[in-house]
Amino acid sequence: MLRCTCFGLLVLALVSPLPAEDAAKSDEGYVSLFDGKTLTGWQGDVKGYSVADGAIVCQEKGGGFLYTDKEYADFSLRIEFKLTPGANNGIGLRVPLNKSDPAYAGMEIQVLDDTSDKYKSIKDYQHHGSVYGIVPAKTGHLKPVGEWNSEEITLRGKLITVVLNGETIVSADLAQASTPKTIDGREHPGLARDKGHICFCGHGAHVEFRNVRVKELK
Repeated sequence: MLRCTCFGLLVLALVSPLPAEDAAKSDEGYVSLFDGKTLTGWQGDVKGYSVADGAIVCQEKGGGFLYTDKEYADFSLRIEFKLTPGANNGIGLRVPLNKSDPAYAGMEIQVLDDTSDKYKSIKDYQHHGSVYGIVPAKTGHLKPVGEWNSEEITLRGKLITVVLNGETIVSADLAQASTPKTIDGREHPGLARDKGHICFCGHGAHVEFRNVRVKELK
């Protein structure tokens, strides 16, 4: 029941949505990477993905690497995604078009239902939102499987942040995080790249993406 008290009105004011002009300003400069109907603007394993209900769908028996046509250097990427039980995917950053594993040839942000029992023994750097093999993410901020999550990834030089459902789960200097070596002990030549493609890294699991937007940072 809504009580018409001064305190109640104050609470309502505090939780009310941003004014339209403020919301529009927060989206200023972002460009859509997905028209909601086709895979125009994307290349790579297009047969492993489809479009349904306004979302890019990584097919359960498909996947592979789906790249943006354009390369990006410093940028902010906003995206919504929905997982299925035990789903595994990733978002590649500054990735080259050479079919190499984005986690090493560029860098990869994990997209993973890490609440699944099948992943109970994974490393810290394999949890959802982690920069794979380099920076572990804070856990516990995914919405229940089947619900839409929102994520913002900002990459400026060697500085990266990942915000999941309003919570900052990664904030790191990639140069420091890989010195004297990466947390997984492997070579990550992609850390030296200053630009490349954004890509989805499908691993044969049904995952949906929508409202894919990017803002290039100067």
